[in-house]
Amino acid sequence: MKKIHFDTEKDGFYGAYWKCAAGSDCAMIHMLGDDPEDYMARSAVRYLLSLGINVLTMSPAKKDYGHHNYPLERIETAIRWLKAHGNRKIGIVGASTTGTLALTAASYFPNITLTIAMTPSDFIWQGFMQGKKDGCGEWPIEGESLFSYRGEPLPYMPFCYKHPQYWQVIQAETKGSGDFLRSRKLFEDSEKAHPITEAETIKVERIKGKLLIIGAEDDGLWPTAKYIRRMEKRLSQRPHDCETEIAVYEHGTHFVFPEGVMKTMLPVGLGLFMRLMFKAAKTVDFLFLTYYTDGSKQRKRLSSLIRLQILCVLCPENMKSCMAIVRIYLRRIN
Repeated sequence: MKKIHFDTEKDGFYGAYWKCAAGSDCAMIHMLGDDPEDYMARSAVRYLLSLGINVLTMSPAKKDYGHHNYPLERIETAIRWLKAHGNRKIGIVGASTTGTLALTAASYFPNITLTIAMTPSDFIWQGFMQGKKDGCGEWPIEGESLFSYRGEPLPYMPFCYKHPQYWQVIQAETKGSGDFLRSRKLFEDSEKAHPITEAETIKVERIKGKLLIIGAEDDGLWPTAKYIRRMEKRLSQRPHDCETEIAVYEHGTHFVFPEGVMKTMLPVGLGLFMRLMFKAAKTVDFLFLTYYTDGSKQRKRLSSLIRLQILCVLCPENMKSCMAIVRIYLRRIN
């Protein structure tokens, strides 16, 4: 696959652009993977190109595996470049921390008219770095937010645990859980110590076009289902222009990706891999879709909801076609 590479120093953002061979005037900014050209990023690129969409992959910086004061101007610059190179409509997709970034960027830049956020938070939190430091694999950065804009850190929820206790709390929760990583206690304790303020909350009502948010009740990294319900409530209470679709699963943990992406990455052994990564994957037999509407809860088998065939990678037995709703939304960008 041919691409155009971008460096922050020269171009204003770090990423790579992949043009659809059949020709398209629509593009997705995708932030999946640690680097815009790593294996996971390229797998998602192949999937999106197969849907007839140009793709711009982005990540913080080369070999920067944390998220701290990431300038939103980089996405703003990327949008200008995409517009200048024939892309009439622009969407953005992210998962986990980049799901939060996708929501934040879309709330700032109205040229984004399709937003897909998988397992995001509804607020901005303290910046962090990943690597090796004093025997820790991750640590919070004092005085820094996840994101910044116009030279200022965006307001953020601080973690109640400092380095190295931050990582020690994660390790203690992970031990014996059967999951490769768990950090719910870190987020739940931090929010108890510092309730989320309005300034720290993502203004989802400012998002334009189409908005799709996906999560699961058994998310082991943070309580994304709670965060998603708060966003749904916020949208119900505030005027907004975006057309919103929200899906919360009973099972799914922290990773809910299209089957097409996962099978591109792992054409053989996907089920075994997920069972090794997550305890839930060893026991879950059925995938249910959970709707939350005006406080009510309804559960239905996924198979009866063709319109919302969203893949939960932890239930490989239920993998049918790839995320139909994502396909629907991606095609609506045209």
